[in-house]
Amino acid sequence: MGGQTLTVEIADTMEAQVKGLMGRTSLQAKEGMLFIYPHSAVRSFWMKNMVISISIGFFDANQKLIHTADLNAPLAENPSDFTPKHLPSYRSPAPILYALEVPQGWFKKNQIQLGEKFSFLDPEQ
Repeated sequence: MGGQTLTVEIADTMEAQVKGLMGRTSLQAKEGMLFIYPHSAVRSFWMKNMVISISIGFFDANQKLIHTADLNAPLAENPSDFTPKHLPSYRSPAPILYALEVPQGWFKKNQIQLGEKFSFLDPEQ
């Protein structure tokens, strides 16, 4: 996307999507997690058990970027002490089929604009 290549973990099961990047202590500049859903819907994300701040991109069924948001890690000695009522929820503004979590600021740093599309590369290449 935008001339950038990322190595992503795929979260395409409910278990993987619920866990997401929870508990990770770092995310490298060209790494991310791609959430792939079985159908388009408005989706919500939160930062439970997160110690790193991230950016998230919301993509429609055509793999087109429709919105980005910066999500800050909760400030607490023990992030697992937070409950859902204490954490903000970040909601896609429209139905999405994909969400991409990357290091915070990645979309801005790489000048990725709304409307850009991503594509999959063959991991064998």
